[in-house]
This record gives sequence, structure tokens and C-alpha cells, in this order.
Amino acid sequence: MYLRRKLKVMLKGILSISGQSGLFKLVAESKNNIIVESLETKKRIPVHSTSKVSALEDIAIYTEESDVPLKEIFKAISDKENGGAALSHKASGNELKAYFEEVVPDYDKERVYVSDIKKVLLWYNILQEKEMLDFSETEETAKTEAAEPDSKEK
Repeated sequence: MYLRRKLKVMLKGILSISGQSGLFKLVAESKNNIIVESLETKKRIPVHSTSKVSALEDIAIYTEESDVPLKEIFKAISDKENGGAALSHKASGNELKAYFEEVVPDYDKERVYVSDIKKVLLWYNILQEKEMLDFSETEETAKTEAAEPDSKEK
């Protein structure tokens, strides 16, 4: 038996939709579309299957070693800002790169663009403002059982 610590971040059901600003919460699914609600305006809209939709829990940032899940990037930003808001996504490209390098020193500078950094900071600030970021750790207990031979003889 062992304990595994996991960050409890509420990214499940939070979506980014290409062509739409802000973040959305999944409300309902149907055969041809999904219904989402804007986190900022609370307005509900249908999103058709032809739209590019990304779930925040599935997004990761390229680093020199591997990919880092977005929730860990958000945790690093929160630690840097003591739970407060991050640098504005409207800052200059050089400011954004310098800030992101402080948060994720080994991010892949060739594959992570300024536009990606802007999105990460925008999303973090939206979720932080809506108090949807909880970085408390949950403990999962996993039980490992060795296969024991059957002691019954026939």
C-alpha cells in the first residue's frame, strides 16, 4: 500500500473554444453539439461538433524534459503570486516570456509561443478571479496486492 499526493484543481469540465474569448463550463451534451456556459458572462451557447474545443485538464506545456500539465503550471503561478493574480496577458511579449521563465524555467522556448503564454495567463487569471483554483493536496491510497497462489488443493 502506498500514498500518492495529487493536486486538487477544478479543471474538469472547463473548456477553451477556438474563436471564443474566455473560458466555458460544460453544461450539457447532445448528439451534434454541446451546451456551454461562459465563466464570465454566465451566458449559455451551443457549440457544434465542427468547433475546436479543448479541455483545460488535457492541456500541457512543453518543457525541455517532458510535458507539464496545465494544473501544475497554474500551481507554480499561484505559488509565485501567493494565490493572487498573475501578470496581465496584455503585457509585452518580452515581459510575458520573462515572467513565464520565472514560473517554468525549463519551458521549451521554440515550441511555446507568446500566444500560448498569453492564454495560460488569461486562463489562470479568470479561474483565480472566479475562485476556481484550489491547490490543496488530496491523498489517494492505492493498494497493491501480490498475486497469491491458491492454497486449496483439489
